[in-house]
Order: sequence, then structure tokens, then C-alpha cells
Amino acid sequence: MTSDTKKPLLQRLRRIEGQVRGLQKMVEDERYCAEILTQIASVEQALGAVGSILLRNHLHHCVTDAVRTGKPGEAEKKYEELVRLFERHYR
Repeated sequence: MTSDTKKPLLQRLRRIEGQVRGLQKMVEDERYCAEILTQIASVEQALGAVGSILLRNHLHHCVTDAVRTGKPGEAEKKYEELVRLFERHYR
């Protein structure tokens, strides 16, 4: 992973960490359920954005490199890996 990808991802993850701490406080303070659910949706969206960035990076670097090398089985391994990732996500 390049530093151009890593640095913004870490920033996003730190922001998400703060959001999750905020959720904990909202529960402790017995805030209105709809407010908590709204914040949960926000965290899920933020995590989805991180996942999209990582997926794009993985496709651009790891998968592309596996295809370019021409080594037997490497592209197929990456293909299977992606299928498993998508299966986990969309179950």
C-alpha cells in the first residue's frame, strides 16, 4: 500500500474511531434510539468508504500485478480471493 493511500485511510479510521466512542457515550447517556441509529448509519457509511478505497487499491496494485506477472495460478488466486471477499460482504 502506498503512503498516498495509507495516510488518508488512517485519518478516516481515526475519525471512525472517534465516532464509535461517541456512540458509546450516546448509549451511556441513554440518548434517543433514533439519534444513535443515525450515528450508526454514519459509521457504517464511513467504513464502507474505507472498504471501497482499500478495494480499489487492491485491484489496482495486487490484482493487476498478479495478472501482469503471468505466473501460473496467481491471477486465479486473486480472482478467488475477490470472490470470497464479495461473498462475505453480500451475504
